[in-house]
Amino acid sequence: MEYRVVHRKGFSIIGFRKRITLQFTGENHQIDSLYALLTEESRGRLLAYNDELPNGIVSVSADFSDRTREGSYLDQYLGVASSLGSAPGFDSLPVSESDWAVFSSCGSYPEALQNTWAAIYSEWLGSSEYELTGGPEILWNESDDTSLADFRSEIWIPVRLRGIRYEEGDKARKIVLG
Repeated sequence: MEYRVVHRKGFSIIGFRKRITLQFTGENHQIDSLYALLTEESRGRLLAYNDELPNGIVSVSADFSDRTREGSYLDQYLGVASSLGSAPGFDSLPVSESDWAVFSSCGSYPEALQNTWAAIYSEWLGSSEYELTGGPEILWNESDDTSLADFRSEIWIPVRLRGIRYEEGDKARKIVLG
């Protein structure tokens, strides 16, 4: 499984938010109403705030009621990564400083992407030295054209080394083993 781990300082997701139900297979049409808000004008305004990685429009899943149960609830965002805390007319989600496991996916949409998600949770997490932090999950797509045979995406998941937790101090982060 192709992935890399990157460290990112805190940032925000600025865009549109909707509470939806978790769906593991097929296209989740509850997200369609978010894409309907992404007009040429709103896309341009959002992209002007995009000064953090990943570049471009991203889809973000956050605040899961139960990450492992289909039909549970989560907040879905469609927006951009930004150093700004908020922007007029948009919802915002603060994202804490973290290490991120970034997985690449390429193939037929949505099957290749859903297979990558499944492999992350069923294979990679159990065998890697990392565990989830509970933060938001970010999906970046290279193109809006989901009909491409080689549709490329990246899945960004906040992680930390197993057995290590971070505590914020007055001046710096402190690593606590255990």
